[in-house]
Amino acid sequence: MSTEPTGLARLSMSLPGDLFRQLDIMVEERGLPSRSQLMAELIRHALAQHEAFTRPDDLLAGTITMVYRGDRGRVRHQLAQTQARYLKEVISSQHVFLEDDQSLEVLLVQGPAVRLKELCDALRRVRGVQQLELVATTALLPPLHEQEAESSKAAGAAA
Repeated sequence: MSTEPTGLARLSMSLPGDLFRQLDIMVEERGLPSRSQLMAELIRHALAQHEAFTRPDDLLAGTITMVYRGDRGRVRHQLAQTQARYLKEVISSQHVFLEDDQSLEVLLVQGPAVRLKELCDALRRVRGVQQLELVATTALLPPLHEQEAESSKAAGAAA
């Protein structure tokens, strides 16, 4: 591996022919200018997922996407109770009803990797959850709790 003057590093790799063709098809279908751009995206995703499991105290932001079915009232209530136990980590949620008695819910989350993993595990235990995926990144939201504290101090000083 050599380092280019622009801060880029060159990577040479061998792939099975079928996998290589699938990669080229994906690059073309996404309209990307090069394989390198796709590979960088895939590697960033893999590194963020790896970090979530190997550095449990590091802060991560991301989304948890769930598909569930069943008695919507019961399942939604249990999911809400679970989310309430992780109030600092769950920033917001979006819910939509799908066909065939299914629902889709997306949570915006941020917190220590270990807490996000615990949240995912707790949500998976709710009967009726069919699919759940955490997509994490090391890029973070602004420190919301510090901003709230500063706002409270400013409001107190103005009074």
